[in-house]
Amino acid sequence: QVQLVESGGGLVQAGGSLRLSCAASGSIFSAGTMGWYRQPPGKQRESVATITRDGTINYADSVKGRFSISRDNTKNTVFLQMNSLKPEDTAVYYCNVKGIYSGTLYYPNEWWGQGTQVTVSS
Repeated sequence: QVQLVESGGGLVQAGGSLRLSCAASGSIFSAGTMGWYRQPPGKQRESVATITRDGTINYADSVKGRFSISRDNTKNTVFLQMNSLKPEDTAVYYCNVKGIYSGTLYYPNEWWGQGTQVTVSS
């Protein structure tokens, strides 16, 4: 069983910054691809940024140049540094893990965090 615990959301003015963290815990394992998704009010969930175990990164076009994703493989933790925030970044942000490695075994499951609210005021 894998649990994802997010932190770092909150209220910030436009142009400000926030840093989200997500720690994956549970049985001894190594996380596969980790990422952040968001769901704005009244809209569908969308990908924000993902990072593989070897550091390959993908960003949504809307956040390129403003957001930065990183991870600490020793702690199965992923971070999202959000700069130059805009009101349209307001959403519930969810941490995601796709696949875990436990010893020589790979489990292609997917896990989600509980979500953390990010609100950007104009």
